[in-house]
Amino acid sequence: MNKLDFDWKPLALVPALALLVFPFIGSGSTWLTLTVGGLAMGMIIFVIASGLTLVFGLMDVLNFGHGLFIALGAFVATSVLGGMGDWTGSNELWRNLAAVFPAMLVAMLVAGAVGVAFERFLIRPVYGNHLKQILITMGGMIIGEELIKVIWGPAQIPLPLPEAMRGSLLMGDAAIEKYRVIAVVVGLAVFGVLAWTLGRTKIGLLIRAGVQDREMVESLGYRIRRLFVGVFVVGSALAGLGGVMWGLFQQNVIPQMGAQVNVLIFIVIIIGGLGSTGGALIGALLVGLMANYTGFLAPKAALFSNIALMVAILLWRPRGVYPVTSR
Repeated sequence: MNKLDFDWKPLALVPALALLVFPFIGSGSTWLTLTVGGLAMGMIIFVIASGLTLVFGLMDVLNFGHGLFIALGAFVATSVLGGMGDWTGSNELWRNLAAVFPAMLVAMLVAGAVGVAFERFLIRPVYGNHLKQILITMGGMIIGEELIKVIWGPAQIPLPLPEAMRGSLLMGDAAIEKYRVIAVVVGLAVFGVLAWTLGRTKIGLLIRAGVQDREMVESLGYRIRRLFVGVFVVGSALAGLGGVMWGLFQQNVIPQMGAQVNVLIFIVIIIGGLGSTGGALIGALLVGLMANYTGFLAPKAALFSNIALMVAILLWRPRGVYPVTSR
């Protein structure tokens, strides 16, 4: 597909939604605060959803146990950051980042390692059977949540922001929370790495070719199963990263947090088009903005707003904004 063939219409949905609600909010500073907050929330949701999008888009696996890796990443971060009080309590941003980034890395490593076992013992026996995938991965998530309770306990655990990441930056009369700016940067970095890897590297080419014609790629001497295991591990690690970001966003973690976020994740990947990384980004930004705007304008409707958004998008494009053409 060349640049002239690229469909730009879905990209216009994000600014269109922001401009549509502006007259209802009235205050420009409030609108800007809500918009940046919504974009940041959307970026965090994208990081979480990108792992599931990757697994479904490249492996055709419906992993309803994705929430386990979200919760696991968040709880690992509480342990890592809990032992770095001198760094998280500092007023210097670089010291805070030097604590948060290792916590993210450890969370990704642990989630990826658990992902290896999850794929080997739960996913591998049910490749090609979506109904069994849904049932067995949901069971795996329930078991995983109970194991988290055994290790960390069933109670809510605080995950406060490091000192220098608290507070807001002022843009005129609008207050932009510092952590939300960091979340946007991390989300864009994850999207950039995924897009580059899948579109510009040999391993991305092999994975996409393996999805299209597995036998042909294997006949060239490449082991597609190993590539797919790697994809699942990366998807699990991204969920762990997203769990850390979501935990810091909420400033607390509970064992059921992954199951709670799962609803938003599936709304995002349905809006984006099953398996589409770019579509997941658009869907996540729309979901984040919708949640923020309706939470301000009509709090009682906030729970249903994203479902209404999904219905509206599917009425326009039944396969999502950027459907994967091979499905």
